[in-house]
Amino acid sequence: MELENFAGALDALVASDAANYGDGASIEVLHRELARFEAFVTEATAAFEVGEEWAAEGAKTASAWIASHCRVPRAAARRRVRLARTLRHLPECAEAWRDGAIGVDQARAIASARRHRTESAMARDESMLVAQAADMGFEDFLRALSYWKQLADPDGADAADEDRKASRNVFLESSFTGMWLGQMTLDPVSGTIVANELNRLEHDLFEADCAEAKERLGRPARIDELARTSAQRRADALVEMAARSRRAPAEGIRPAPLFSVLVGYETLHGRICELENGTVLAPCALAPWMDSAYFERAIFSLGNRIDVSVRARLFSGGTRRAIELRDRICTHPHCYEPAESCQVDHIETYADGGLTTQDNGRLLCGFHNRLRNQQERPPQRQRPPPTAA
Repeated sequence: MELENFAGALDALVASDAANYGDGASIEVLHRELARFEAFVTEATAAFEVGEEWAAEGAKTASAWIASHCRVPRAAARRRVRLARTLRHLPECAEAWRDGAIGVDQARAIASARRHRTESAMARDESMLVAQAADMGFEDFLRALSYWKQLADPDGADAADEDRKASRNVFLESSFTGMWLGQMTLDPVSGTIVANELNRLEHDLFEADCAEAKERLGRPARIDELARTSAQRRADALVEMAARSRRAPAEGIRPAPLFSVLVGYETLHGRICELENGTVLAPCALAPWMDSAYFERAIFSLGNRIDVSVRARLFSGGTRRAIELRDRICTHPHCYEPAESCQVDHIETYADGGLTTQDNGRLLCGFHNRLRNQQERPPQRQRPPPTAA
């Protein structure tokens, strides 16, 4: 009876035209109710597995029955059943999901953190993790959860990092048409090194394409007027990386790899060990690079400021670097552009007497920096110094 009422209410909602719910307030309500419905379906799936009705038809598992009858991928059915099974041991997570305070992604992340070696820690900290999931942005919550997993199971974190490194691979093969097809999987540090250089070369090629198009058209070009697409520039950048490697002398001095890692003192700030892009690392992941990488020190505290030339027009040197490490992404609440794609903007404009200091600086991508100058200042995401989860 209740399912029939629900189906009728859903029919009425669909008939009312989705375009009538295209405002922000409605979107929030729809996502909240979607989360509640997914939680209900998952709890019903748990009861379905326990009831074993699926076995009467010869299905080996509940997920096999669901995949067949509900026409969903087997992997998706297995994930649903596995999540339903784990939620029996996570009552606060299940309740928050049922209330719409968190969604399926947060629930699945918390459930994935519950393992045999973390059961007691999860029982102790479940309410804290659920509160973080409800209050934090999803990426920020995943970072906090990664730190929790390291603290709850340090040995497991080290083993997981070794497993990630062992799974690295690159495939590059020629097709029957002569085109080369490939795929790569790299651990976080190695991937960051490759991505940073690839992005740097792609940016150089982008600047060259813009200059060529401006000379050809006699005006600044639109993106669709450039000679190459972004994907084509990345492909050319990869070829350029190989060409430079081939030209480099075998006995030449290799440049030190460049990647930024935030590391905290246990006694001062808690366990902090993550790449500048937010990927959390087990401390053992840094060991292979200790002899070949450079290190910089940045101390986040009220008593240690890194400011230079407070009346300078542009942020540079230590001040710029401190802001990049502090913010790491565009500070507009709806943007996640990384620091290397951002500009350092004055909160109080330089024209109005704003100083070129850390307190008056923030990262904004080019789009939101221009937007700021065109309209009222948008609300800014508050980004405190890195702390342990």
